[in-house]
Amino acid sequence: MSSLPPWLAQFLPILILLGAIALVLARLPKVELGHTDAFRRRRFFNWFPLGMTYAFLYMGRYNVNVATSAMGDRTSNADFGTIFFWGTLVYGFSFLLNGPLTDRLGGRKTILISAAGSSVANVLMGAVVYGVLRQDWQPPGGLVATLSFLYAVNMYFQSFGAVSIVKVNASWFHVRERGQLGGVFGILISLGVYFAYDWSRLIVKAAPTYWAFFVPAAILAAFLVLDFFVIRDTPGQTGHPDFDTADASSGDTGAPLGVWPVFKRMISNRTIIVILCIEFCSGFMRNAIMQWYPKFAKSTGIAETFVAANWGMLLCVAGITGGMFAGLISDRVFDSRRGPVSFVLYAGMSLGAVATVFLLGTPALGWTVIFMSLCVIGVHGMLSGTASMDFGGKKNAGLAVGIIDGAVYAGTALQSILLGSILPAGDLAKNAMNWSNWPLAMLPLSFLGLLLATRVWNAKPQPKSTPVPATLPVPPAAPASRTGTGG
Repeated sequence: MSSLPPWLAQFLPILILLGAIALVLARLPKVELGHTDAFRRRRFFNWFPLGMTYAFLYMGRYNVNVATSAMGDRTSNADFGTIFFWGTLVYGFSFLLNGPLTDRLGGRKTILISAAGSSVANVLMGAVVYGVLRQDWQPPGGLVATLSFLYAVNMYFQSFGAVSIVKVNASWFHVRERGQLGGVFGILISLGVYFAYDWSRLIVKAAPTYWAFFVPAAILAAFLVLDFFVIRDTPGQTGHPDFDTADASSGDTGAPLGVWPVFKRMISNRTIIVILCIEFCSGFMRNAIMQWYPKFAKSTGIAETFVAANWGMLLCVAGITGGMFAGLISDRVFDSRRGPVSFVLYAGMSLGAVATVFLLGTPALGWTVIFMSLCVIGVHGMLSGTASMDFGGKKNAGLAVGIIDGAVYAGTALQSILLGSILPAGDLAKNAMNWSNWPLAMLPLSFLGLLLATRVWNAKPQPKSTPVPATLPVPPAAPASRTGTGG
């Protein structure tokens, strides 16, 4: 692969893995719900551009990490921490507004708002960096304050992304199909992480730093146009019959409730409360791994080893594998229950956290944290991407995923504060043994997530009334195929 362009050489293993997964899924027996081949094709053309928009939103979110590092002495790690803190804070609180807005406006409109807003915010951040680097311009209030404000604006629009994708897909996928959909959600997260870290790194190596903002802005603008013409909120808007998805909204034919009644109903639901707590742990674990291993590698002098040098690509492969594993065992082993899948993956995370205590300073550490990433992305896709629409129902999917993702970012905030204060700095950070607080901080959260997963082992959404049969009416001239490709 040495003659290939660097970006293609890195992306090729991911393409091969995606191809292998597609082949395996095509050969599996289908969950038969009466979907026609035409419906499956239209569903694919609905969720695929929607999902890729979400993946490139990730690129326009985490590119600030690579860009601030590439600016040299213009920005420090502390400056990046300040910028990222304000963005994360706005992102977490935005769910309280944007979840209900998505339920009211529909996921199609809000993914368009998300792509447009994030694209403009990235153009503005790129323009600021261009002015600083090429014109020696000093923004009013300083570079850090300006980027913090623009990044917070970016993250407000970013917060529509996950809510929109869940809201749209809630009307297109039956509960019995959503485990596989959760796996796809994990793939999208993984691709986004890869784009954010590895593609952004290639961009700043090949071009001035501000292109790390302009490139994702242009890609998001292109998907904005595509999404406008392709994405629809429900099958009925494309000429296909709407159907009962058998989630928590099944049988609910009344007028939509207000935000506060829905919020009270959800936070009084024991299953949702447990899922919130599990996802709090997931937010802590995901970012404790994803954000701190590269810093560990750089500080201890192993940044050029295989795992550290290919961090984005390996995270992507791990996330794809974990997401599809989680989705397949949920639908085909555990009867579309999400709790047992979370238990299996948290067991893997707990074993990994124990192992890291003893593997600091060894080459095996990198592969151990990659395995832990496989587990945590699988859980996140299964709960935020799937259980949220199951238990919120398609009527309230926006608010449900908003609340659950809010818990994820509460865990993210905790790990940022905690690990930032207990991990070594300066010369002390050069010795791997001084990083023992890192795995020790992950142990309690991994075991807590494992315990909580047992509390929702048998949880499944309860329809408001006896749902209509899941099988869709199929015209005699177009019988449902058992060999059609899944959407």
